[in-house]
Amino acid sequence: MMRLIIRDDKDTASSFIANYIIDRIKAFGPTPNKPFVLGLPTGSSPEGVYKNLVKRHKNGDISFRDVVTFNMDEYVGLPREHPESYHSFMYRHFFSHVDILPSNINILNGNAHDLEAECIAYEEKIKRAGGIELFLGGIGPDGHIAFNEPGSSLASRTRVKTLAYDTIVANSRFFGGDVAKVPRMALTVGVQTVLDAREVVIIITGSHKALALQKCIEGGVNHMWTLSSLQLHPHAMIVADDDATLELQVKTVKYFKSIEQVASTQGFTQTLPDISITTSKRDSIIEKLDSPRSPKSSSPFVITSSSTPTSPTSISNTSKTLSVHKTSTGLQRSVTPEPVLDRMADRLPPSPSPAFAKLSVSTPIQRPITPELVPDRMADRLARTPQMAGQGHDDLVVDELPLSSMGRRIAV
Repeated sequence: MMRLIIRDDKDTASSFIANYIIDRIKAFGPTPNKPFVLGLPTGSSPEGVYKNLVKRHKNGDISFRDVVTFNMDEYVGLPREHPESYHSFMYRHFFSHVDILPSNINILNGNAHDLEAECIAYEEKIKRAGGIELFLGGIGPDGHIAFNEPGSSLASRTRVKTLAYDTIVANSRFFGGDVAKVPRMALTVGVQTVLDAREVVIIITGSHKALALQKCIEGGVNHMWTLSSLQLHPHAMIVADDDATLELQVKTVKYFKSIEQVASTQGFTQTLPDISITTSKRDSIIEKLDSPRSPKSSSPFVITSSSTPTSPTSISNTSKTLSVHKTSTGLQRSVTPEPVLDRMADRLPPSPSPAFAKLSVSTPIQRPITPELVPDRMADRLARTPQMAGQGHDDLVVDELPLSSMGRRIAV
């Protein structure tokens, strides 16, 4: 189920996400052999989240030593040391302020000699890490996740992507407003890479992203709004501020707020099922389903009938069954099932009741088998034709033939 959490402004939304991530890491209990794998974005949307995470870390509330991170994207051709590269962004806003191990940080290399090989290796690293436990993301005004812009395949994986002009213009604010300085290509995780994460959390703030949120929540799944792919994820959560909900219907906002209100009133919190417990339980259920049936077990498919002749009056409703037999291919219907006696006659009264006795049955009128012949009246009309000569029909000419002969000529 997709959750929509609405907060007053960007600061409170960012604080909520930071606290949620910390709670998830603590509940996971990461170790060096079993780290918590976290997917991270860049851009202006998550800056407040990183700020709150750093603050909580410095207060001693959380450690990132056993956390492995995978970033969503990186520009192609931009030096790693460039102030606007996503390497620089992450270290400036997060990595340099927490105790995460450098060996646990994974960011795509936009300067790799073989970009395609870099993308393939990135996907493999995610798999070997055990998959992403939680993927944090932001979106653009057109609803794109990472650099999966409108028209991207919803089954896409990490790849080289040419940026749309709108994205280049939007990102030019990080390059002094100069569009010419913005890279035209980037490496990005795919939509399916994001959906493979066990949980996806998206932050959406500002009225300029309200239409994208509306398309995701109230619209259908559409590759022109890649954010809408979250509808296919079992554990997706969007945290938005009030401005981002301006395009949503009032009843939609009330619906999601009511769910959160009921949950908080009852003390409910979102908890993801433990994978090991769920897997063990599933294996146990499958084992029971695969085990052979016991001969004494009752089943709606195992139907028996008595071999002793039974009188009509002793047959009960529960014994009106067909015999089946079990073969090597499983339960099958008998080739010649035993006849099932009709008990409707026993339900009728022995003699007609007065109400039935008064009923009369009338025989419906039926059409005769041989229909009556219909005489041809055309001859009579032609016979009156000479009389019409004095009535303004002088120009009418009729062959002077006997009426009987004419009748035969025009008979049908």
